[in-house]
Amino acid sequence: MRAFEYRKSSYSDQAAECVEIATNIPTTVAVRDSKNPNGPSLHLNPTTWTAFQTCLRSTRS
Repeated sequence: MRAFEYRKSSYSDQAAECVEIATNIPTTVAVRDSKNPNGPSLHLNPTTWTAFQTCLRSTRS
């Protein structure tokens, strides 16, 4: 299995409170706290990730 390739979310504070996501595995979107890269990560299927993003966007309006 390939390793997740994380990148910081464009919505994260680049200096401190950062969320990182990995989308390089077609069946999984992985999310982790950049301050704890060896800690737990949340793994979602792409459909759930899209629904999550849609919900977040609707609450910011």
